Amino acid sequence: MSPLTLGVLYGVVTIVVMCSGMPIAFALGVVATGFMYFFMPESSLDTITQNVYEEIASITLLSIPLFILKGAAIGKSPAGKDLYSAIHAWLNKVPGGLGIANVFACALFAAMAGSSPATCSAIGSAGIPEMRRRGYSPGFAAGIIAAGGTLGILLPPSITMILYAVAAEQSLGRLFLAGIGPGVLLVLLFAGYAVYRARKEYRLAHAVYSAGGAKSAYLDDEHFTLAQKVEMLPRVLPFLILLIGVMVALYGGLATPSETAGLGALLALVLIAVVYRIYKPREIAPFLSSTIKESGMLLLIIGMSLLYSYVMSYLHISQSAAQWVVDLHLSKWLLLAVILGMVIVLGFFLPPVSIILMTAPIILPPLKAAGFDLIWFGIVMTVVMEMGLIHPPVGLNLFVIKNIAPDIALGDVIKGTIPFLALMFLAVLLLCMFPGIATLLPDLLMGAK
Repeated sequence: MSPLTLGVLYGVVTIVVMCSGMPIAFALGVVATGFMYFFMPESSLDTITQNVYEEIASITLLSIPLFILKGAAIGKSPAGKDLYSAIHAWLNKVPGGLGIANVFACALFAAMAGSSPATCSAIGSAGIPEMRRRGYSPGFAAGIIAAGGTLGILLPPSITMILYAVAAEQSLGRLFLAGIGPGVLLVLLFAGYAVYRARKEYRLAHAVYSAGGAKSAYLDDEHFTLAQKVEMLPRVLPFLILLIGVMVALYGGLATPSETAGLGALLALVLIAVVYRIYKPREIAPFLSSTIKESGMLLLIIGMSLLYSYVMSYLHISQSAAQWVVDLHLSKWLLLAVILGMVIVLGFFLPPVSIILMTAPIILPPLKAAGFDLIWFGIVMTVVMEMGLIHPPVGLNLFVIKNIAPDIALGDVIKGTIPFLALMFLAVLLLCMFPGIATLLPDLLMGAK
């Protein structure tokens, strides 16, 4: 059977098994094992355990459970609410300040937790009720949190970037640095839209009130004294110190990514013990339990995805697919557009982890041959996968928002995210036009490649 026929069969069987409702990790493992049984030497079945172990026995992947523990310690403590409250107090006089506060809170929390769902849950549980209490429309309130949460896979430390670094064999340090510029760009775009939308809703509320209608909470004047603002800072500063400390350790050459993850997890546990008096075993148990569950699930997906990719490579499916793409002789930018379009479609059904590990063997060789910087592409791909987190049918953040704000209709949540999808698309265009947004910082700090 030709590699092309095998590839089509491989893809069809994968889709059928996934549509059966089987968990992603098991679906990939079943498909890979089945094709090993029918199309590879019988002895290959004896190497399944060894292959999976060797793939996940990586010092880089070791950082994933440690970063998850760091995120769990912060996400399941009152840190998110305190962070949001402090930023809200300092920005409340800025037009659309409450929306901007939520964007900034999501960005800072994402940089500490490294998880999109954790960011949505921690900031959204405080931010959405507050925005609605202040008159913000439900869709706008939900959309800004859902979009802000996506920053968790772009701003370092990002678990998604760790996996891309492994799959693409690129420097994790350079990749983390490359995510900072685009992350700041998205924060500014989201904050700008928050100001525009808040002013629009304010004018509408004012017009309704002037015409004799009900007075919206938008028109209420909330005031924080300087003493109240300063009082909120001590609970936020330790976590900013944690963020800065981790970044200095990583980029100052004081620690490897795995050592930095361990340092971050340890510091996070120390800080919640000092700041929130959370140190008893029964209080820490939920953090450890959450870390074990999420790490186990993620590492199982990684192991099965890499086995799946190994089978693709052994059967020459990935090589043939990559060669087929090259043989199309597409222009450089058309090739990029086709590949990103494929990533968008996969984002309808799959999480970023699976997309990276399943597509890397196919898409990276043609992109490298076309002259694209794989660090830059990793950032662009991450932004595109961010879009997948907030568009249906499987946008994970949509369901996180629905869970923390069940009275907001799913349709309103989706409508609220559409402007942010457009802003992410704009960010991708800007990255293509000005690649230095991603590459300048790693080149300055680590030297040009």
